[in-house]
Amino acid sequence: MHIPDGYLSPATCAALYAGSAPFWYTSLRRLKRALNSHMVPLLSVFAAFSFIVMMFNLPLPGGTTGHAVGVGIAAIVLGFWGSILAISIALMIQAVFFGDGGITALGANCFNMAIVGSLVAYAVYRAISGRAALDAPRRVVAAAVAGYASINVAALLAAIEFGLQPLWYRDASGAPLYAPYPLHIAIPAMMIGHLTIAGLAEMVVTAGVVSYLQRAEPSLLMATAPGAAGVSVSPLLRATRPLWIGLAILMILTPLGILATGSAWAEWAPADFVNAESRRHIESVSGNQALPASVPSGMDRLASFWTAPMPRYAPPFLRSRGFGYALSAMTGTGLIILVCLLAGRFP
Repeated sequence: MHIPDGYLSPATCAALYAGSAPFWYTSLRRLKRALNSHMVPLLSVFAAFSFIVMMFNLPLPGGTTGHAVGVGIAAIVLGFWGSILAISIALMIQAVFFGDGGITALGANCFNMAIVGSLVAYAVYRAISGRAALDAPRRVVAAAVAGYASINVAALLAAIEFGLQPLWYRDASGAPLYAPYPLHIAIPAMMIGHLTIAGLAEMVVTAGVVSYLQRAEPSLLMATAPGAAGVSVSPLLRATRPLWIGLAILMILTPLGILATGSAWAEWAPADFVNAESRRHIESVSGNQALPASVPSGMDRLASFWTAPMPRYAPPFLRSRGFGYALSAMTGTGLIILVCLLAGRFP
C-alpha cells in the first residue's frame, strides 16, 4: 500500500499533498500543548509501533505481500489528530530513509493511511464502543472492526488512485505515463489481499493491543472513551514502559518479516517492467492485464527522484539481510523518537 515514486502523476501527488497539509498543520497545532508536556513518549511509541509492524510482511493470495499498519490502535489511544501525526511520522521515516513509499507520493500515502485511515478507525471505534466501560469486551470488538475497516478503506483509496492514472494520463501514443493498471484491475488486485490477510492482521493487532491495555493500563484508552468511568492515571513514562519492552521484542523479531517472498502489489521497480520473469508475475497478479511494452515514461522519470540511504531496509554496508533488517528497525525507531521530540518545538 506504500505508493512508490512514479506511480502517480505530479498533479495527483500535488493534490494529495495539498489535501494532507491542513490535517498535518492542525494536528500539530492541536497537540502542541500536549507534546510540550507529556505526550511525546506516547506519540513516539505508537509511531514506532506502526513503523515496526509495517515491516512484518505477510504472504497474500496470488504471490504478493502485505502488512498491518497500526493505524487502528493509534487512533484508539491517541485520538484522531494524534494518530494522524504518529502514522505520518512513521511513513515519512520509511520514505526518506528506507525508500518504502515515494517522496513524491508521501502526501498520497499519508492521506490514505494516516488521515483517512485514522478517521475511519476513530469513527468506527467510537460508534461501536459507545459508552461501554473501559474493560468491556465491546471495546475489543469495536477495536477489531475499526482496525479492519481502516486498512481496507486506505487500500481502496490507493487502488482508486492507481486506477485513475491510465484514465487521465497517457502519452501521444495512448500508453500510460504512470501506473498502468485501470480501475477494474487495481481495485480487485489491491482489495483481495487486504480484505483477507492484511485486514485480518490489522484486526488482530488492534484488538489484541486494546485487550492488553484493558488489563495492564486502561488509562491509555481514555482519550477515545469520554463516557466511560474514570480510572487512575499512571505517569506516561511508566504507563508506556511495557509498550517499549514489547516494541523492543518486535525489533528483534523483524527478520521474520522478510520470510514472505514477493513484493507488495504495485510496488515494483521500473526494472521489473523490462524483466521477462517479473513481467509475467506482474501480469499474473494483475488479472492477466498485459503491461505496456516498455516502462511508462513518467514512471521511469520519477522513480529515481529520491535514493534512500538504506533502501528496502538493507543497509549497503551489511551482508546479512536479517541483521540489516533488524538494524533498520532500530534506526527507524530512533529517528521517530527524534522527530517526535522536534514536533514538540512546532511554533
